Amino acid sequence: MLQKLILIGLSLSLFASAQKSTEAPLLVKPNLPPPNAPLEEKKEEGSAASNASVFNQGLARTMTIAIPAPRGLILDREGRPLAQTKMAYHLALDFTAYKGPVDPKVAVAWAQNKIAQANALLKGDETYSDAKLANYYRHRRWLPRKISQIITESKARSLEGKIPDGLTLLPVYQRYYPEKSLAAHLIGYVGAKTVLPSGPINDGDPLFQSVMGKSGFEQIFDQKLSGEPGLKKMIFDKNADKILDELVKRPRPGGNVVTTLDLDWQRYAEGVLREGCKRGAFVVIDIQSGEVLVMASRPTFDLNEFVPYITTERYKELEEDPAAPLFGRAFQSNYPPASTFKPVVTLAAINSGSIRPEQEFDCPYKIKIGRKWFHNHSVGHQGWVEARRALAKSINPWFYQVGIKTGPQGFMSVARRLGYGSKTGLPLVGEATGNAPTADYIMTKMGRSTTDGDTANLSIGQGFMLASPLQVAQSMAAIGNGNVLMELQLIRQIQDFHGRVMEAPTFKKRNDLNLSPTALKITHEGMRDVVHASYGTGRRGDLGFTTMCGKTGTAQWKDSPEQGLAWFSGFFPYDNPRYAFAVVYEGSPGENVSGGRKAAPMVQRFFSNFRTEIEENLKPAARALIVSEEDGQPIVHENIIPKAIIVEDEEALMNGPEVPVPMPESTEIPADIPKAIPVVPADDPNNKPPLPTVPCEEVIPKAIIVEDEEALINEPEVPIPMPESTEIPTDIPKAIPVVPADDPNNKPPLPTVPGEDAIPKAIIVEDEEALINEPEVLAPMPESTQIPADTPREAPEIVGNR
Repeated sequence: MLQKLILIGLSLSLFASAQKSTEAPLLVKPNLPPPNAPLEEKKEEGSAASNASVFNQGLARTMTIAIPAPRGLILDREGRPLAQTKMAYHLALDFTAYKGPVDPKVAVAWAQNKIAQANALLKGDETYSDAKLANYYRHRRWLPRKISQIITESKARSLEGKIPDGLTLLPVYQRYYPEKSLAAHLIGYVGAKTVLPSGPINDGDPLFQSVMGKSGFEQIFDQKLSGEPGLKKMIFDKNADKILDELVKRPRPGGNVVTTLDLDWQRYAEGVLREGCKRGAFVVIDIQSGEVLVMASRPTFDLNEFVPYITTERYKELEEDPAAPLFGRAFQSNYPPASTFKPVVTLAAINSGSIRPEQEFDCPYKIKIGRKWFHNHSVGHQGWVEARRALAKSINPWFYQVGIKTGPQGFMSVARRLGYGSKTGLPLVGEATGNAPTADYIMTKMGRSTTDGDTANLSIGQGFMLASPLQVAQSMAAIGNGNVLMELQLIRQIQDFHGRVMEAPTFKKRNDLNLSPTALKITHEGMRDVVHASYGTGRRGDLGFTTMCGKTGTAQWKDSPEQGLAWFSGFFPYDNPRYAFAVVYEGSPGENVSGGRKAAPMVQRFFSNFRTEIEENLKPAARALIVSEEDGQPIVHENIIPKAIIVEDEEALMNGPEVPVPMPESTEIPADIPKAIPVVPADDPNNKPPLPTVPCEEVIPKAIIVEDEEALINEPEVPIPMPESTEIPTDIPKAIPVVPADDPNNKPPLPTVPGEDAIPKAIIVEDEEALINEPEVLAPMPESTQIPADTPREAPEIVGNR
């Protein structure tokens, strides 16, 4: 697709000289001069024609005209286009075809006739004043003057052969958004960069109107997307006949912006919002990388309405719509986070030691704080409640008491480490900061210090506390991570127009969380019970194929008219979090809402749709296999022993970790393999075998097990030897045979170990990866050869059977 767009964008044959073209392009009608208009002379070194000085002779002109460059692409994470450039056309007046008297009135009458013919051809109703046409004829007659709305490429082709003399097709680049309203608040739109000049032609005047980003990514990355315009030199003689049409510089297309968004996920999330609410937002974040996969807002708008421009009336409609479709709720809103904030209070209370992990608090239906009563969301006495159950049932009185006990700045400090109260740093236009109030803020706002009533409200995510769905999802990603708050990412790459990567942000942390494992464990378990316990408030969010940690929330958002919010946020899976999310449902005035009934089902529906993909992503990384080129099946060398490489590096022998060499299951030792010292029962001093002869070198060469595909292919195969007898060759150091540990009547005498020689120490390792990857180290044995009685006596492992 990218190559196709670039080729289209570089179709400069539409702008080339008629004498160089083998086919009549859509830019000009056959047998008519090209629609490229002359500009003032620009003296450059080159051909004699380009250096001619004829600009002051009648209608002669020398000019250099700019050709705007095609704009680069905005892509999803898989390279699928979210914004692209395509060719489009205008019908234009070609004043160079006018051969009447040089009289503006006559020329204007001729032009009005051509406009009428264009309207008849396109069934349009375009009108232009005589004054504007006369001014254009006087100053800019060498350049085509557009007189129609945008014409598609297919429509333009259908007009070939039907266009009257004096009219021509003017090719332009048009921005196009193939997904229409998808991620509209993020992508943004373009608008005219400048108004086309109407006075005398100057060098560098554009052949047609160029655009610039006005909102979203289009605005933020405008310089990367814009490219560099090309240049065309044209010379007209005194009769206004073109004598030179030369491309001096080709336009250089703009670069591409590759986002982290997943087109399929974004499309489906917007569909879920469309069916699940009238107004709301949905955000999904990859916890491991910090990449934003989904950022959807409802309602939205069609970006193509802004191409090539939007009428004042239509824009006013969008602005005044009560549903505010131009407002990106996912990142521009300031909502009270409600009970989705309660995990923050739990973390802070346990982490600071303000409460014990299992500490219980009496939770009646309502608690009097100061002169006001603060209620639970459901009627009834909850009894004595600890942290997990308080989270699972979202019991307000527990959080009132724990919040006051912890102190507002105690849990607000943790909230700020989780990203509340500050922008995420993503390339967003109009991102909300939210509010994680300090004592100074409350003093400035209210003219008083923070009260227990303020603290109680803050502890359930209301009062002065405000956040966007993006901030709530970010906090859930941090809680799921447990160690750091990652810097969020919306852009994966910036590419040049060839697709070469010019910029690629790196994944990095924003700050450490400094939270205790105990605080995280209790909070995660409580959030797990929100979804999976019989009394949890978020049971409708259960996915079935993984264990989710979630938190519902319901907030009173507006008082007049009364309007509520419903939240569901969290992360999964519980044991190794990968995805974090936040969904907000904006209720209608007077509507009774709750996070468990309105928001949680949308989360369940969304992730269930991608179950197969998610399960695949959650699988541990597969180990590498040697695969046959013929049938694509793994090659298993059952009869090959991994190759041993001798390393004569004393330092490596002294410093490397110890790794045992597995022995075969059979106790019979092959004649061509050195035999190891057996494990002899420590409680039998009378049955010890003689000491084996140790090589005279001070350091025994170390053997490292290498399972290297290339080594296996290039080195001769070494079969597992099956000796006919236990006789040991004379040139191999002798070893003591392995004696069964449970045979009390057949035990050889225990050997005596020389004090000056080091015999390798055997350590039992039940980790196959350690056996393969870690180098062996020969460590000295203790002076005493007595082996502890509790040494494991499992049968040794055979290398060939791994």
